[in-house]
Amino acid sequence: MDSSLILSNILNPPVLFFFLGMIAVFVQSDLEIPNPLPKLFSLYLLVAIGFKGGHELLESGLSSSIIVTLLAAILMASIVPVYSFFILRIKLDNYNAAAIAATYGSISAVTFITASSLLDKLQIDYGGHMVAALALMESPAIVVGLILVRVYTKKATISTNENENEIEETSWGEVLREAFLNGSVLLLIGSLITGVLTGSSGWGKVHLFVEKDLFYGALMFFLLDMGLVAARRIRDLRQAGMFLIGFAVLMPIANALIGVILAKIIGMGEGNALLFAVLCASASYIAVPAAMRMTVPEANPSLYVSMALAITFPFNIIVGIPIYLQSIKLLGI
Repeated sequence: MDSSLILSNILNPPVLFFFLGMIAVFVQSDLEIPNPLPKLFSLYLLVAIGFKGGHELLESGLSSSIIVTLLAAILMASIVPVYSFFILRIKLDNYNAAAIAATYGSISAVTFITASSLLDKLQIDYGGHMVAALALMESPAIVVGLILVRVYTKKATISTNENENEIEETSWGEVLREAFLNGSVLLLIGSLITGVLTGSSGWGKVHLFVEKDLFYGALMFFLLDMGLVAARRIRDLRQAGMFLIGFAVLMPIANALIGVILAKIIGMGEGNALLFAVLCASASYIAVPAAMRMTVPEANPSLYVSMALAITFPFNIIVGIPIYLQSIKLLGI
């Protein structure tokens, strides 16, 4: 593997700030970012990437190749939690297996943003429609995870059929609402649509707000906070065990390789293939945990949150992204 790719990624300022956050925790520094600011940075990043993606999608148009890419994104988001679930059931109960499978079937927007910043640094082009793929891949895993729980777990004894139907209906309404109308999905899709509807006029008014300089500054602060949070989560990994630690590293690699092969088959370019592979490899630590805590309270949040945030996220942004890019180059994409 080309070590210069890993070095180039690590020497990206946002990634270095992630390391800085982890080091601050390890040396017991009092460094912290005041509580409302990480949420603000997260909202800004979603708005910026969504609006820019909408503008670029408008510029490129909705071709047949873009539609195929979006369908491939939905396919991966739907099947990854299925085979992940059956692997996890080797060691876990149905509740924890489904929650972790949904986590790894969904995506991490910050991992996607980190990969796009590396592409910018390497001057490799990618399409704005990949932001639409990002938005489409967030929710299906939540629904699939809940279906797996319902199918493979015996229902609790309920006194009357009427009450059972009522609970079923209420539960699924909450699931679908959390899956498709949670804040991050709604903001990302809304920003994407706004970028499309406002066209060149809207881009001219806000491009300085969403373009590289301000964007990378916010990303640096956000990854600094992520480093702080990830380092604090490391202690929770004692509950995970070696099986889950291995899963948190090997499953992203396997999913990324499937994504790379699929990208090759449908004819994606190098930049789009990397972003697609990263989406397939990443794990959600925001949207899915929020949904799972509400709908699968039997699952242990310390498992799926710490795996996604303390293992998979650092692995992807430090060495995973360069590995996936090297795989794409070897396949001649």
